[in-house]
Amino acid sequence: MRIICLLFLFAAAIADETYIYKTEYLQTPVDHFSFTNNETFQLRYLINDTFWRNGGPIFFYTGNEGDITMFAQNTGFMWELGQQLDAMVIFAEHRYYGKSMPFGDKSYAEPKYLGYLTSTQALADYVYLLDFIQKSYKKEPTRIPVIAFGGSYGGMLAAWLRQKYSYAVDGAVASSAPIYQFQGLTDCTAFNNIVSKVYKVSSQNAVRNIKKSWSVIKNITGNDEGKLWLSKEWKLCKPLNSSQDITDLTEALEELYGNIAMINYNYPTNFLAPVPANPVQALCDRIDQSNLDGKDLLTALGKAISIYTNYTGAVKCLDFNSTAGSLGINGWDFQACTEMVMPMCTNLSNEMFEPSAWDFKKTVDDCYKKFGVRITRDDLAILAYGGKEAEYSNLIFTNGLLDPWSSGGVLKSNTRSVYAIIIPDGAHHLDLRSSNSKDRSSVISARENIRNIIQIWLKLYKQTYN
Repeated sequence: MRIICLLFLFAAAIADETYIYKTEYLQTPVDHFSFTNNETFQLRYLINDTFWRNGGPIFFYTGNEGDITMFAQNTGFMWELGQQLDAMVIFAEHRYYGKSMPFGDKSYAEPKYLGYLTSTQALADYVYLLDFIQKSYKKEPTRIPVIAFGGSYGGMLAAWLRQKYSYAVDGAVASSAPIYQFQGLTDCTAFNNIVSKVYKVSSQNAVRNIKKSWSVIKNITGNDEGKLWLSKEWKLCKPLNSSQDITDLTEALEELYGNIAMINYNYPTNFLAPVPANPVQALCDRIDQSNLDGKDLLTALGKAISIYTNYTGAVKCLDFNSTAGSLGINGWDFQACTEMVMPMCTNLSNEMFEPSAWDFKKTVDDCYKKFGVRITRDDLAILAYGGKEAEYSNLIFTNGLLDPWSSGGVLKSNTRSVYAIIIPDGAHHLDLRSSNSKDRSSVISARENIRNIIQIWLKLYKQTYN
């Protein structure tokens, strides 16, 4: 199974808003943790201080695996809340993504350049940037209070930034942050089990047909004639020629089904690709038949997946990688096979996917083949951040139960200063999206709770320092 990129779906509804910001760069150390490398690079960040009033907070987005401008234009709730609470709004770009390349064009060329792509270095970048902002804007003896925001991997970073550097960040909102999606903390079947459940709610026939399609694809593409037929039927940009091509195709389909589950919002969206409202239902409607098989099944399935791959009808041929957009897929692949190893597998009881075991050795070998690095253990993130033994405070974890990544999220808390907000009918970091006229009461309530908690944090901060 492919390494699944956490970000995938970070965008507002097809929005008319354009959020205004200044683009700035800060000369930042390449290596924060040794004294043998004094090189620096330009870390990009976006800032809007037009809402900010003296005494107001900083709302700081911990950028994840993509171009930061995409996050700035598609994290509407942070902008809305920033205007309401007189906040300075900052979006910091993650090193090795967008324009924040530590070694320019050479950043991905060799392991000696790429090795500085880690979450720990990125968190140090953010603290370095916050220190610069504090010194530039602070007018009173006390520092400006900071609330971190992040979704998906960015949500993990927001939580870890608060945990590791609590003196620099006074609270954090970690949306759809699977901080437990690691070896020994979450069963490797959990993600795909949620994907199957989301589809089953829409159509049991569709789930059975998807399950059947795996063997049908293998049977039909078992010869050159079948490969040619499917290539033409699905209008593949790259024709199927080998068994590896078939493996790549099925892995891309698995990833596609997960993507659509994550973006299963009740209004149209337009980010990796334009999709209609309730895209899981839209896909299932096209294969909601009990007698599909053989080529008829694959013809119907091709029309079904076009909900994601070609909803507008403007795409001339199907390239599963063409919707990557501003995401840094190579960068995330490197992180996911080094420090962010998140086991994924499927067992016999899964109603939608074929059984597949988690193979750590394959991940290690693939990582060495692609990047020239080899790791020896799969718990580096747990060692760095504590896993379920970690202690947190002033943290809000939000999760939609229709989001497959909720499998590794914090769904309950026994600590008074850590809040777990559940959105039962929510998909991936729904709460961070712009307000929408079709928002259900669950996400509206979640945002109100987030706002109230942040106001309490800011009030306590002022009481403490005054």
